[in-house]
Amino acid sequence: MAKIAFILLCHKDPEAIIAQARRLTAVGDCMAIHFDARAPKADFARIRAALADNPNVTFARRRLRCGWGEWSLVAATLQAVEAALDAFPRATHFYMLSGDCMAIKSAEYAHACLDADDADHIESFDYFESDWIKTGFKEERLIYRHLFNERTQKGLFYASFEMQRRLGLTRAVPADLRVMVGSQWWCLRRRTLEAVLAFCRARPDVLRFFRTTWIPDETFFQTLVRHLVPGTEIRSRTLTFLIFSDYGMPVSFYDDHYDLLLSQDYLFARKISPEATNLKRRLGDLYASRGAEFRISNEGRRLYDFITGRGRVGRRFAPRFWETESTLGRDRELMIVVCKKWHVAKRLVARIRDETGLLAMEYLFDEDSAELPDLGGIQTSMEKRSRHRRALMRMLFEYHGTDRMVICLDTGNVDLLRDFHTDRSVTRILQVECAFSDAYLLGHARRVGLAGAQTPQETVDTLLPTIRADVHHEADTIRDAGFEHVHVMREGADPARNAAALSGFLSVPHETGREIAATENLFVD
Repeated sequence: MAKIAFILLCHKDPEAIIAQARRLTAVGDCMAIHFDARAPKADFARIRAALADNPNVTFARRRLRCGWGEWSLVAATLQAVEAALDAFPRATHFYMLSGDCMAIKSAEYAHACLDADDADHIESFDYFESDWIKTGFKEERLIYRHLFNERTQKGLFYASFEMQRRLGLTRAVPADLRVMVGSQWWCLRRRTLEAVLAFCRARPDVLRFFRTTWIPDETFFQTLVRHLVPGTEIRSRTLTFLIFSDYGMPVSFYDDHYDLLLSQDYLFARKISPEATNLKRRLGDLYASRGAEFRISNEGRRLYDFITGRGRVGRRFAPRFWETESTLGRDRELMIVVCKKWHVAKRLVARIRDETGLLAMEYLFDEDSAELPDLGGIQTSMEKRSRHRRALMRMLFEYHGTDRMVICLDTGNVDLLRDFHTDRSVTRILQVECAFSDAYLLGHARRVGLAGAQTPQETVDTLLPTIRADVHHEADTIRDAGFEHVHVMREGADPARNAAALSGFLSVPHETGREIAATENLFVD
């Protein structure tokens, strides 16, 4: 059965470290602690004294002064690994933790997971081909020597980098290594770490290289494990659940995240807020529990992206008054005229308004200038109208005191059509298909900025077939979407057929449909 030796790198909060060590070793697992030499000696003395009688806890032989992004973090990890390998000969797996990590599964569950898959769990993506590094230095981390800390010695860090760049003082990656990158929070088997230490003793050149790379804790173990272990025995993922913001900062978890954390397909989570005392208590009790069942939904990162995305586009947890409902109303009818030629649709809805008395509005989701009443600000921009599309339509129904409305949409607004079609209201669509001459398409290209008065004829000749294909593709997309209650009106079609389409679309007598279909110059450009 798996026996875990935790490799704990920490630098603060001695009471939390003591509690963490006691929780994780209470069920028979072990821990090797490296406490940053920058931290007060009194804090370290308190940790040692509190854990002195715990045979499942050991300490790195040397305390190193650690700095973010420096080799010192890797060196401290190696110190703790060596101590753990020596002190716990029965440990089968070695799991990297920080003081902000906590188990989100029981020990029973964690051991069963490790027993079920004889593999190393470490993110290990190709350094140059993957997009794991989102911003900042990439190749520069490796090909230049970084002798200063970017956070504490910013001036020297960038001056050294700039001097090397200007003088061309680059270096090569060790020829036999394929550099990999990934999270520093790994879980490795005993034989893997023994192979890593043996490699370090045999290859001082590799250690020299990584000592002056930037942020080596994201590349050192990731590269060596992939170099030393068959790919079939590596799971390129961390078992620690963590989320990074767009700014590269780890997201903290609080008391109300307990259920979310337990449902993630991970064994630990980072980072737990120091203020989340209730969460820490519940997670601490969980690790020693037996028979706990976990329903894995693994939606944590998607939820984070969704919630932050709402904030980014101005949506709030406490909705504005227009956001409290999300349907137009079960007994309402929304009739949508879909047409690429806006002037044709505007003529048509004007005639519909005259013949039927229906509320008929033009391209309110396509034109900023669409005439709308004051609806509390929701109507002020196309962005707001589209974002709160259902609320806008519901408010228009209520403002005008009607249950039937006609609007116009461009054929490119298939997403709006899909959204309205899924509402509980009745949605009908009239697809108006027009003929498109080259002259019209060229005018369209100029209106939308794809061409100008001085655009060469050769460019125009290339552009027009593409625009025509896009127009036809939009029409085909609507036809293929499987909408209900779709009626089609075509330029040049038999008047009786267009009249039937209008009659069905508007739920009016055939004679009324015929009058509307006979609108003079309806399709004239």
